[in-house]
Amino acid sequence: MNNGLSIRRTSFAYGARQALDAVSLDIAPGGFCALLGPNGAGKSTLFALLTRLVTTPSGQIIIEGHDLRAAPRAALARIGVVFQQPTLDLDLTVRQNLRYFAALQGLSGRSASSRIDAALDRLAMRERDGEKIRALNGGHRRRTEIARALVHDPAVLLLDEPTVGLDAAARGAITSHVHDLAADRSLTILWATHLTDEVRPSDRLAVLHQGRLIADGIASEIAGAVSLSDRFLALTEAA
Repeated sequence: MNNGLSIRRTSFAYGARQALDAVSLDIAPGGFCALLGPNGAGKSTLFALLTRLVTTPSGQIIIEGHDLRAAPRAALARIGVVFQQPTLDLDLTVRQNLRYFAALQGLSGRSASSRIDAALDRLAMRERDGEKIRALNGGHRRRTEIARALVHDPAVLLLDEPTVGLDAAARGAITSHVHDLAADRSLTILWATHLTDEVRPSDRLAVLHQGRLIADGIASEIAGAVSLSDRFLALTEAA
């Protein structure tokens, strides 16, 4: 595939421990894929590879037609990332955090301001742009991080367990916002989670366990006649 996100037979090991074992996953442009796996399944390792925090000679990762190994700058320029651990400056306002990120992307002046406004509008955060991050609740901090990840207009959005520590209402709001981004902006989205209730029946679902993909398809079809939670438990216990 020339666009979207393509991961082909990618492996990674920490010494003797195999964290990922020949993982292959294709997400078409504008597609949403939930990457579901228990803690320690390899989700964060895969995200580290996708963002080039670590590298491997095994396999191939293609982002919007750019090979991550051969053309890392071009590939990384097309992704936005929300990591599991918060990375906002608590003493800056919402807008100041986004403006700082825009500057790192080479954006300034009116161009930066218009992009920041658009990103904040998408996440319903414009009215809070003058508030300091430490004054926001967890849900609004996560919305700010997602808005920040959109400032440079990426084609692929990676979210590594973005709802960790949030209550059920905030988790529901964040998942809805991200689904809307896929539908409205044709963003290619990979959403990593260990929570089955964040996966919609119509979602593309890839189940990762002990570094291997053990299921890939539509969530409702994978679940079958039982709940996704029960199916997930059965799949990981069998593996």
